[in-house]
Amino acid sequence: MCGIAGMVVSAGQQPPSESLGRRMIEVIRHRGPDDDGLHRDERAMLGMRRLSIIDVAGGHQPLYAADGQVCLVFNGEIYNFRDLRLELEREGHTFRTQGDGEVILHCYLRHGADAFARLDGMFAIAIWDRRTDELLLARDRFGEKPLYYTNNPRRLLFGSELKSLLQSTDCPRDVAPDALRAFLTYGYVPSPGSIFAGVSKLPPGHWLRCRDGRIDIHRYWRPSLEKKTSLSEDEATEELAGLLDSAVSSRLVSDVPFGAFLSGGLDSSTVVALMARHLSQPVKTFTIGFKEEAFSELDDARQVARHLGTEHHELVVEPDAVSLLHELAWHFDEPFADSSAVPTFLVSQLARRHVKMVLTGDGGDELFGGYDRYLRLLTLDQLGLLGRPAAAALRVAGALLPDPLGGRLGRIGERLQLPREERYLSGVALMRADTARALHPDAGGARHYHLPCLDEADADLGAGRSSLDRAVAIDLQSYLPDDILVKLDRMAMANSLEGRSPFLHPQLAQFALSLPESFRLRHGRGKFLLRRVAERWLPQRPLSKPKQGFAIPLAQWFRGPLREMAHDTFTSRAFRERGLCDPRAACALLVEHTSGRADRREALWQVICLELWAQRFLDATPQGA
Repeated sequence: MCGIAGMVVSAGQQPPSESLGRRMIEVIRHRGPDDDGLHRDERAMLGMRRLSIIDVAGGHQPLYAADGQVCLVFNGEIYNFRDLRLELEREGHTFRTQGDGEVILHCYLRHGADAFARLDGMFAIAIWDRRTDELLLARDRFGEKPLYYTNNPRRLLFGSELKSLLQSTDCPRDVAPDALRAFLTYGYVPSPGSIFAGVSKLPPGHWLRCRDGRIDIHRYWRPSLEKKTSLSEDEATEELAGLLDSAVSSRLVSDVPFGAFLSGGLDSSTVVALMARHLSQPVKTFTIGFKEEAFSELDDARQVARHLGTEHHELVVEPDAVSLLHELAWHFDEPFADSSAVPTFLVSQLARRHVKMVLTGDGGDELFGGYDRYLRLLTLDQLGLLGRPAAAALRVAGALLPDPLGGRLGRIGERLQLPREERYLSGVALMRADTARALHPDAGGARHYHLPCLDEADADLGAGRSSLDRAVAIDLQSYLPDDILVKLDRMAMANSLEGRSPFLHPQLAQFALSLPESFRLRHGRGKFLLRRVAERWLPQRPLSKPKQGFAIPLAQWFRGPLREMAHDTFTSRAFRERGLCDPRAACALLVEHTSGRADRREALWQVICLELWAQRFLDATPQGA
């Protein structure tokens, strides 16, 4: 686990600067405080910061082929590296280390770019091949590890974090209008773009080749939801149990202490239960809570911890929201407004006092239909069968009835008039179109709910006609990699902690996506088959508790510790002159919220996160946290 950064220049250009390379890796020291390395020649520079997890003594990077003509750095873990190594050794390859990085290198030497599809893991890989003067970049299937790049005819820059690229004067710094509009909808910037025009994220499941300033990008994997299993319910239950066990077992490979995040919900509890089956000592588990009981899952986590006999660590926190916001803005690189980043950062901070790696339950909701919005979408589909008159009637009723009922009915009527994908995405969005339009004149228009993945040539997203599968396909290509996994990566790495997600094991994930709708949604709840499997290991509470999410007392914060900060920010000269949001509209949201007339917590959080990001990344070149 580490962070990577580097560049390649076109023929005839000045060689890469060592001082630039040092700055690019030093600014991401938090990703890898244990070691660093830098390769530089007349055309390329590849650097890394290392967090030692596997082959602590021998895992230094960069790694080189025996003839010195191929150089590799990578961020992540390859879980099937031992199987791949045995296969390569049978074919005559000789290894000098015990780590997974050298396996990637030899796999590339044997298979070329086809090697990436053979890897089970989370990774961002950079390979400089002097034999062909090509740089190859690759990213894992689901986007667990980040990888930014920007290129022009003279050079290509890449890095695990955007702040590495910003160390170069060649990195563009103009805010991308489409990215800003998307952030004001979803609270994150969707791939493949970034907040800066001209800087991109390599999409999950893709690899890139750069040669003399020209790039081409290839997709080596995509989720497939059309082909469904023919297994019976009992057969599917046993198959899922075996795949879950294998996925967790494969992610326990580590040469350093490790544990797990435990919220007391179904996904994290299932992961911990399976860890306990494979370990001879108690699993170290970690959870945090807030003093406001409505936002605390401590009791639920304690019940699971007692049942499974874990070594449980918990902490009730009263964070300094203002200073924490500044720290989060630094680590996210781009505007990011998923407020559950706060507890994710705090539980990572707690875990890092005891371990260097944790397993998490991320991905379970997307794969097994766990989000309540999936159920709401199916209800909307049923109402949609009544046609436009039903939508019009709901909008009229919404206008006539008082809030909150009137507002809810009106919004249902609005959503029924949207195309199918946008109907779903309106339930994912954090900000309504009218609010976004008030904050920025170019936001909240006809493309308010647009996502880049909807523009792909494969219009059905590999999901067929099922509304549930189409929604899941969108989440796998946007919400999961650009929100959920960004949050885990940045908040864990901010604390030099590795996070692993067993649910994203390729075979397990593909099987989950092959489950028919009735195996995922049943009796008005999601994760039906997962619950059936997990009941053999878990107590009743995590099987039956409503989905809570990693929530924070945001509404109270904006009426308390964040109120003055928000007011001072929205009325400042810098905020007005920056022009990212209209100050009057922002102040109006704050007044509505603090007076109790409306709940504007999400929109206020988005505006605050946007401005704090701008202060850090637009006002000056980032030099360190």
